[in-house]
Amino acid sequence: MSIYYQDDHVTLYHGDALEIDAWLEADVLVTDPPYGIAWDRPAVKSSKNSWVNEGIKNDQDTTVRDKAIKLWGHHKPALVFGSIKAEYPEKWREMLVFRKPSQTVSGMFGAFLPWRRDWEPIFVLGKDWPKTPSVHTGVIETRWASAGGYSGYATKAGHSHAKPLDVMEELIDATPDGIIADPFAGSGSTLIAARNLGRKAIGVELEEKYCEIIANRLSQGAFDFA
Repeated sequence: MSIYYQDDHVTLYHGDALEIDAWLEADVLVTDPPYGIAWDRPAVKSSKNSWVNEGIKNDQDTTVRDKAIKLWGHHKPALVFGSIKAEYPEKWREMLVFRKPSQTVSGMFGAFLPWRRDWEPIFVLGKDWPKTPSVHTGVIETRWASAGGYSGYATKAGHSHAKPLDVMEELIDATPDGIIADPFAGSGSTLIAARNLGRKAIGVELEEKYCEIIANRLSQGAFDFA
């Protein structure tokens, strides 16, 4: 176990979330794990972005995601991104919707019906959500016009599966107080959003190349220019 980056709000570990237990000390889980859809469409090779269509590790099935949720337990609050093509996590309480930008090709690949796959489920788990008025919409949208391309949020973040900061901030802002955990940190959007809201966060990322991206985004100050 090694700390890759640390500041007053964020601690990032480089390693396997199933072997590092520091994130389990947090209060709220907000994560975008491997979906279990074995997405392996070949990467687009270009001079600027060779990473755009790369898959992610442990995406063959939902085993790693499910083990992480089991470690977290079924009591503490959790928000977990997923896929409509994969098995849903056990004991989910509610499903939110992340609606992807309209000015993008999201959901077109592999879709042969009139409807695009331009949304992703976000599963609400945990028994210990406080009882509060239902003032938040269950459909979460971004101000960004696109995910990919020259100026999309995934391109800017340097990760093909990155989530936009405004979406992550909206989600985290609706969670109970406390430290945010993200054991599948990816490009670091959860960690950055938590810090932007004045929350402490603990992240774990398996691949060092993404740890470097997260550290750079955090050290330079990541802003949402949607």
